[in-house]
Amino acid sequence: MKHSIKDWLLATRPWSFPASAMPVLVTLFYLWWTGHDVNWAFGIWAIINIVAFHASGNTWSDYFDFKKGVDAEDTYGNRTLTDGLFLPGQIKGLALGLLLVGSVFGVTLICLTGLPLLYIGIGGLICILLYPFFKYRALGDVVIFMAYAFLPTIGTSYVAIGEIDWSVWIVGLPVGLITVSILHSNNLRDLRTDARADISTFAALVGQRFSVAIYVMEVLIPFVSVVVCVIQGWLPVYSLLVLVALVPGWRACRVMLSYKSGGSEVIANLDQASAQLQLVFSLLFSVGLVLGVLI
Repeated sequence: MKHSIKDWLLATRPWSFPASAMPVLVTLFYLWWTGHDVNWAFGIWAIINIVAFHASGNTWSDYFDFKKGVDAEDTYGNRTLTDGLFLPGQIKGLALGLLLVGSVFGVTLICLTGLPLLYIGIGGLICILLYPFFKYRALGDVVIFMAYAFLPTIGTSYVAIGEIDWSVWIVGLPVGLITVSILHSNNLRDLRTDARADISTFAALVGQRFSVAIYVMEVLIPFVSVVVCVIQGWLPVYSLLVLVALVPGWRACRVMLSYKSGGSEVIANLDQASAQLQLVFSLLFSVGLVLGVLI
């Protein structure tokens, strides 16, 4: 079967890319607000690089989920393999090809910045390649937080200003928690099919009741975090713009709270809604930081 460029792009799940791109973007604006001389070219390079790795990770995970029987005809989510749109070997090849592209970009950036970025990059590669292994053993949420909160923020700090400013955690934590909520809602939705495939996610480990509560905390704590940081003077007052995102945030929480009565079907698309929330939250966060510089 011949595939178009659009088909290949959709196979990478592009709706999820804000999860990787936004932590880098917010970190860049935070560093600018704190008075650092930001290398914007390297910052944009980092965004492109992490999105390439993210696309590789998505397809790598889809390949192993299909091979292990986690994804089948009756499962939710990406259906490129379960509907026969692509062959497993094609998705595996796409994952490895994207990994190669990301690695070439990453090595070039290491040559332009410095060796410490290599260790951060190795951490990212481990997260990608071993994600299926960790996910099936209830550690997927930890890996996602490492891959899309901890590593991107400190890595962005290094490439953008030449050193690691550990205060980037101020922005990395709230954005990262919402990112983890994307996976968590996905895993709660897939409890039945994951159990059938004999894998254990974090949602399965803690159970349905606690999973619902954890999702709500992952969505709401970021807002509380920003408010506290503004009060402490660690963020500009304009960062409170993120509170506008409470509208879609609370809507997502209400959907999750209906899980007990409606089951998996009512949260079938909550992972995508959570990704959209992360995008809105991060863009508002970025605007607030820019206003903090300009006003």
